[in-house]
Amino acid sequence: MNDKLKPLREQIDSIDAQILDLLNQRARVAQAVGHVKAETGAPVFRPEREAQVLRGVAGRNPGPMGNAELQTIWREIMSACRALEKRVTVAFLGPAGTYSEQAVYEQFGTAVDVLSCASIDEVFRATEAGTAEFGVVPVENSTEGAIGRTLDLLLHTPLTISGEVSIAVRHSLLTGSGNMDGVTAICAHAQALAQCQIWLNNNYPDLERIAVSSNAEAARMARDNHALAAIAGERAGVRYSLGTVKANIQDDPHNRTRFAVIGTLQAGPSGEDRTSLALAAPHKAGSIYRLLGSLAQHGVSMTRFESRPARTGAWEYYFYVDVQGHLQDEGVARALTELQNNAAFFKVLGSYPVSLT
Repeated sequence: MNDKLKPLREQIDSIDAQILDLLNQRARVAQAVGHVKAETGAPVFRPEREAQVLRGVAGRNPGPMGNAELQTIWREIMSACRALEKRVTVAFLGPAGTYSEQAVYEQFGTAVDVLSCASIDEVFRATEAGTAEFGVVPVENSTEGAIGRTLDLLLHTPLTISGEVSIAVRHSLLTGSGNMDGVTAICAHAQALAQCQIWLNNNYPDLERIAVSSNAEAARMARDNHALAAIAGERAGVRYSLGTVKANIQDDPHNRTRFAVIGTLQAGPSGEDRTSLALAAPHKAGSIYRLLGSLAQHGVSMTRFESRPARTGAWEYYFYVDVQGHLQDEGVARALTELQNNAAFFKVLGSYPVSLT
């Protein structure tokens, strides 16, 4: 066997040397790009450009490697090269081990500095203050719906959405011992408890359920108190050295959470984009119909429509709308101009590349 493997290993060594040389060539070009950006004041992170590169990798891939695996490799290459220009700081809803942290790395790669925040409000404050260049916040879950606090803050922040990340939610039941001996309560974020409600009712109906600030916080608590079990993701389990009692306990096997990347950067068109809006309709008969008719008239597809109380006590509502396309696309621009003229309140929350997953 060794005689057969030796020439193959030599081929791999030769290819690895070529890859190493090409990676450093790419890094030197990235440094030159960084110098040009520094001279012109251009941003280091361009989400539309990185999205185009990742889609191009998938489009040119002849196999046998899968698209998702190649895109992961390329994202890390771009992240490492970007860090040669300047490391960016990204705020997220902590503590470490949350799905929000995972979303940071799936958007930016691992060559970034992360800032763990105790609340969604703190992520917005840190990004608005410039402590972080970007923030990552949850927007909606496919099972439990919109994250109300994020929508409320997007309404009034000067920040804009420059990207989105969609994460598959895979909840595990975790304990310090890897079994349920001596466990008297299960803790998790309220949404995670809701997302696993049927499984919990069928398997541990008598155990107390405790809602905490995040699943990662639940994992930390389970590490320190063996009378507690936690519902959290694999990343949190590894970080806090917990054993898995049962994996994939979410009631919906297709459960996903969508995250928004917020900051001062306005992303340019990438070719596959989404625009998010916040609207309020005048108090007139048919006003909502006229608002949405502007989109249909100009051939703009709406992918999300959600209402949220305006908190004025007068039964008024804001509407959160996602449409396909970028603000700079001709059809979208015309539709939004007309929509703005008919709205009592109108705000573009951001135009950004659609998540690759």
